[in-house]
Amino acid sequence: MDKIHIRDIALHCVVGIFEHERHQKQDVLISATLHSDLRKAGQTDDFENAIDYMAVERKITDLVEGSSYFLVEALAEAVANACLEFDGVERVDVIVEKPGASKNARVTIEISRALGS
Repeated sequence: MDKIHIRDIALHCVVGIFEHERHQKQDVLISATLHSDLRKAGQTDDFENAIDYMAVERKITDLVEGSSYFLVEALAEAVANACLEFDGVERVDVIVEKPGASKNARVTIEISRALGS
């Protein structure tokens, strides 16, 4: 399976379980790997046969910037579902990093979702 990587989209959203996290947007980094068969796009050099990764990035940005979740896992799930709405995307791997989540560690959540599962 071929892949398109969209890495480190720097965004801001309300995410967290603590009261102080619910009152202002926090930094998050979103990465998505779209799994698809890219042969037709490569063979035809025709945008109609490609996945518009800029549109995917815009959709992720709009979703995240307007969201409010308690759990980073729920945010990752929403991003995965949004990516799977694009024609040709058969599977997606999503990584969400919340830089302020831990004082001494870099914590990320990574999920994989596929169409029909």
